[in-house]
Amino acid sequence: MLRFLLPSVLFLALPASLKAQAVVAQMGDVELPASEISEILASMKSGDESLPTQDPEALDKFVRALVVQRFVLEKALAEQHDQDPAVAASLKRTRDAAITESYLREISSPPADYPSKEEVATAYEENKAALLVPKAWHLAQIYIAKTEDPAVSEKRLAGILKQLDAESADFASIARVSSDDRSSSPSGGDLGWLQENLIQPPVREALAGLKLNTVSKPIVMEDGWHIIKLLDTREATTPTLGQVSGQLKARLREAKAQQNRQEYLSNLLEKNPPAVNGIELRKLNSKP
Repeated sequence: MLRFLLPSVLFLALPASLKAQAVVAQMGDVELPASEISEILASMKSGDESLPTQDPEALDKFVRALVVQRFVLEKALAEQHDQDPAVAASLKRTRDAAITESYLREISSPPADYPSKEEVATAYEENKAALLVPKAWHLAQIYIAKTEDPAVSEKRLAGILKQLDAESADFASIARVSSDDRSSSPSGGDLGWLQENLIQPPVREALAGLKLNTVSKPIVMEDGWHIIKLLDTREATTPTLGQVSGQLKARLREAKAQQNRQEYLSNLLEKNPPAVNGIELRKLNSKP
């Protein structure tokens, strides 16, 4: 059973002296102190791995998985599983690959001041078309699924349309009670903001003639009828340089690192071309 002595999202802010003593997770006799988890997270950050620290739920899952892994590891070591020749060989391959990858990542990393403001601005101008945010609609829907008996479905549809025609009709309330879309019905049929490429053609056609806060006629599709309410619209826009400068900088650094890596490897291969002894290689391949 897991025992969390400290909230997992707070331990990173503790003083170093307390971190060394605090136990964040425990499973059986295995304990994970905050200091050790901090080291693991720091190593992940240096390796550009995805960090769970921004999401309390993800961090909790990460620590739980980590303590389970450590518990199983302790059992494996107690049984000297690491001394198995196949396991030892696998560990060596993993270690060699990790060292190689870490080294390549380090020597390929561009300087801290790359890219410059001018280079980011140039990338912005060159990629304006790709940065365009498509037109989007804020929609709500009432969905009536087709059933084996068409008459039943059509009767439900007629009843819902009658409710919507009433002067005091509340689309959200009707959606909560009558819509077959269980994911959106609790929120009054609210589908949120949908970009143009995520909306099916029949719905896009209906939206073309729909005014704000009005309801469409039933849109017949293979799965049933969709009644759409247009809550808001957002025209296609291009974000400003300030809004995407961080994103562009990250992309440029990633591209530069990849370029540096390829140039390093190409130069390495040119100066030290690999040679393989085909005869000996065939001997290895012929062994049972």
